[in-house]
Amino acid sequence: MKFNTNSNVYIITYSVVMVVIVAVLLSLAAIGLKPRQDANILNEKKSQIVKALGYDATTSYDDVVAEAALLNAEGAVVENDTQEVFDALQSVKDTRAAGEFPIFKATDGSVVVPLYGAGLWGPIWGYVALAPDMNTVKGIVLDHAGETPGLGAEIATAKHQAMYVGKTVFEGEELVGITLKKGGAAEGAQHEVDAITGGTKTSDGVSAMIKDCLVSYKPYFEAAKAAAEQVSNELNTENNGK
Repeated sequence: MKFNTNSNVYIITYSVVMVVIVAVLLSLAAIGLKPRQDANILNEKKSQIVKALGYDATTSYDDVVAEAALLNAEGAVVENDTQEVFDALQSVKDTRAAGEFPIFKATDGSVVVPLYGAGLWGPIWGYVALAPDMNTVKGIVLDHAGETPGLGAEIATAKHQAMYVGKTVFEGEELVGITLKKGGAAEGAQHEVDAITGGTKTSDGVSAMIKDCLVSYKPYFEAAKAAAEQVSNELNTENNGK
């Protein structure tokens, strides 16, 4: 049977068949590549956590992170299966809204907390590592979806992120976070870093993100500090008794 290749019926039928074939092939490709894509995403998150702790890219996540966990609003661990925690991290905004908060505990007693907020043009995110005192910033990784190159996008540079190291997030018992100060951080200020020149909205977004995210972990930080103080007091008592 000979088809009239110039007829509308033939053209429409041919187009539909080709669209279906292409759609099927794309679907199969997406399904086949998903495990690899998921693995790449997982490795990227692990790399950022390691970087926040101050290690270079050659350091293995498993060598420096002792535990991944989900905390509830009271700071208690509700899940410590690593895969479950990283699954929750895939949509950290929704996870936080559900009252669960991912945290990563390093082998040296430091912790890493994921950050999520809003910049000028879209979401901003990252990880901040606190030393065992649950106060001093050990390192930070920041990234963005679409901040302006040369302005707000500077939050993703090593130069900007280096300014946070050694800063503190508590003022006495109050969790104040880190403020990106327009005009530059005051000399000796422990809770300030220089804001991005020309990137006021992004800087304000980072300041709000750090404080808002860390506040959710305050019960955990306070419990960890209390436990550390108790151990220290017990050791002092033991040593004084010798």
